[in-house]
Amino acid sequence: MKFGGTSVEDAGAFERVIALVRAERDARPVVVVSAMSKFTDALLSAFERAAGGAGAGALGHLEEHFARHTAALRTLLADGPQRQEADATLSELESVLSNAREEIGRAFAEAAAGSRPLPLLQDLVVSFGEQLSSWVLARALDARGLKARQADSRRCVITDDEHGCATPLKEETDRHTREQLMPLIEEGVVPVLGGFIASSAASGETTTLGRGGSDYTAGLVGAALRSREIQIWTDVSGVLTADPRVVKEARTIPRLSYAEAAELAYFGAKVLHPKTILPAVVRNVPVRICNSRAPRSPDTVVYFDAEMTPRTVKAIAHKTGVLIVHVTSARMLGAYGFLRAIFEVFERHRTAVDIVTTSEVSVSLSLEDPARLDAIIEDLKHIAAVHVEPERAIVCIVGEGLRSTPGIAGRVFSTIKDINVLLISQGASSINLTFVVEEQHVAETVRRLHEAFFECATAELVAELGGH
Repeated sequence: MKFGGTSVEDAGAFERVIALVRAERDARPVVVVSAMSKFTDALLSAFERAAGGAGAGALGHLEEHFARHTAALRTLLADGPQRQEADATLSELESVLSNAREEIGRAFAEAAAGSRPLPLLQDLVVSFGEQLSSWVLARALDARGLKARQADSRRCVITDDEHGCATPLKEETDRHTREQLMPLIEEGVVPVLGGFIASSAASGETTTLGRGGSDYTAGLVGAALRSREIQIWTDVSGVLTADPRVVKEARTIPRLSYAEAAELAYFGAKVLHPKTILPAVVRNVPVRICNSRAPRSPDTVVYFDAEMTPRTVKAIAHKTGVLIVHVTSARMLGAYGFLRAIFEVFERHRTAVDIVTTSEVSVSLSLEDPARLDAIIEDLKHIAAVHVEPERAIVCIVGEGLRSTPGIAGRVFSTIKDINVLLISQGASSINLTFVVEEQHVAETVRRLHEAFFECATAELVAELGGH
């Protein structure tokens, strides 16, 4: 059971988590928890200030967040154990917080002095978000009669030395996770781990797993323990058919294949990062996305494979802030090595490409990250003519078997026939149809497509059933 930052943002949120864990106590749950909401951002901001020479003031900016942990635990203990036990636990938390201040302060001083690598120190500092939230949750569960113990996920998840976005080492992580957690589970204890944090196999130093890190921890731990199911508890009701900020009628998708979930996440669905659940899904451990604020609302289960829907389309994702780079040269005609030269430029500048389309004399690519655009253009100009179109948006239609179903593309483009489509890509995986429009038209595009494939389709289905 993994709980995100908003699921442990205050005492009320912790109460909901305790109730959810209690409901699963017979299933021998293992809990993975993120930092309290906004704390990781505060730690990162403070670290940047310290690295810039303002270390003394940086530590002071964290005090309000340390106080949030104390306030939450004090509220949670008020109805729990005897007063004396509660006071002892709060006193222990103050000691834990004091140690955190000292370690963070030392890291700030080292960052300002440049005595150790900044990425290594940053990982150490941000790890305190998960260290503290998992400590508080373990004590709160214990106080409510659920035997629980904080387990240090840095002794479970073992990685390489790529600080900031470390890669887990599968065999070492599996072995260490089982060694650390199975004895607790067999004792009837609920292990509580901080997500996102790990340790280097080579140095033992703290590392972090990057974006979606707590989900990744849950996927790794669930896979290592051969769990019956992994539950990702967040603040939305599963994966929706479209962004609810754009389409009010968006609804929860009951079942997704891993490939569908990956496509949706890559093209804008923020609820789940596909890399994070891969360790579990390849071992056929289903991943369920649930809403901690509304536990009885619909949820989404991701399986390695999932059935096609009668209407084929599962969801419509979109991504704004996209640039299109057109690379054109008559030298491409009949030549080999041209595409390689283009992609070597993007590799050299460590910039990912979303969509690629090619013709005899041109290549068009979509980029989300413009940070190195000027340098990329400069390099590409040595190969061919370059033209950039800003303020574009990607729309992605996702569903298993999409390409093998006649008429889908025709229905998509007839629905938006008065909106200019600038680039089209049919996914090689056969489960997505992706195209680019001007950013100003993306909301209208998504709304129309959702109406065509979900709202009208539902009305047609109801009519058919009524006719029988």
